[in-house]
Amino acid sequence: MKLESLELLRASLPLVSPFRTSFGTETARDVLLLRVVASYSAGPDGVSGASSGEAEGWGECVAMSDPLYSSEYVDAAADVIRRFLVPALGALRDVEVHAAERAFARIKGHPMAKAAVEAALLDAQLRQAGMSLGTFLGAVHEAVPAGVSVGIMDSVPELLDAVDGYLAEGYLRIKLKIEPGWDVAPVRAVRERFGDDLLLQVDANTAYTLADARQLAKLDPFDLLLIEQPLAEDDLAGHAQLARLLRTPVCLDESITSARAAAEAIRIGATRIVNIKPGRVGGYLEARRIHDVCAANGVPVWCGGMLETGIGRAANVALAALPNFTLPGDTSASSRYYLRDITAPFVLEDGHVRVPVGEGIGVVPDQDALDDVTVSTEWLPS
Repeated sequence: MKLESLELLRASLPLVSPFRTSFGTETARDVLLLRVVASYSAGPDGVSGASSGEAEGWGECVAMSDPLYSSEYVDAAADVIRRFLVPALGALRDVEVHAAERAFARIKGHPMAKAAVEAALLDAQLRQAGMSLGTFLGAVHEAVPAGVSVGIMDSVPELLDAVDGYLAEGYLRIKLKIEPGWDVAPVRAVRERFGDDLLLQVDANTAYTLADARQLAKLDPFDLLLIEQPLAEDDLAGHAQLARLLRTPVCLDESITSARAAAEAIRIGATRIVNIKPGRVGGYLEARRIHDVCAANGVPVWCGGMLETGIGRAANVALAALPNFTLPGDTSASSRYYLRDITAPFVLEDGHVRVPVGEGIGVVPDQDALDDVTVSTEWLPS
């Protein structure tokens, strides 16, 4: 398979409501989408395909507009793709996804940019092969349990109304964003209102330090599934110390950048649960490796979200169908974030989201919906 061209599409999708975390508030999603066109031909043994032709694939970059969640941001991701990743692919005789991953390894950092290109190539490769992403990754479920992430609110009553609405929609797990000054009170209120049977967890997005251990320990009585990334992403030792002070399981997100990082975090006792975000770790190949490392160590995983459109959500749902994804992830319905998605919407069915079964990621953009939100396009020749 040879890369013929790659299109960068910039889109702006308004969110159904502002989404506030410890690092800022989003009212619209600044989305970088990728479309690759690759040509393929049958090899002498037919392995490369039954005939010659072209395959198209789609990927989504989950970087935010500003470098707040991570050092990556959309403009920089587009620049890295344009100046470094596409030329690296152009030098390959075959842009098979593992070869592309090796070619990208010499370019330091930028996992979200790499993940977007990898996803688009993988989509094209699997469409040409007639295989779904779920089958390629090793999915074992036809549908995955869906949780929902609830941002920081202006008041506890507003939070309770939001949670009540999500539970009425059928979500199986609630995740509350927290920060200093918004932690114990909202958690207590949700527990008291909705009971002990509610699957409840919290996410700090690195907002605390080890000096806050006593405050975080006040969450222990509420029987949370986990507390996600309480400390800085580079503070594995601090997380290991904190984990010994809390009864609530510590889960790592931003700290898990690779399978090697996951193995080290598990080894030193810094985490008992891992959140896997493909964009954060450089793509679905590395995400599967992290899944396997955690499974081998008896550490459950779940799939995090980055306000993806249907393009990124389709791939995440396929990943979340692997066997060690034993906790509900942030694989919410499209309506959680967007009035109109750019693909056919993902919907809740008895608290679950179905895994796409079509070739590749199993979805394609609705061209009218995509045209309505696209603000710029750029074709990059290989």
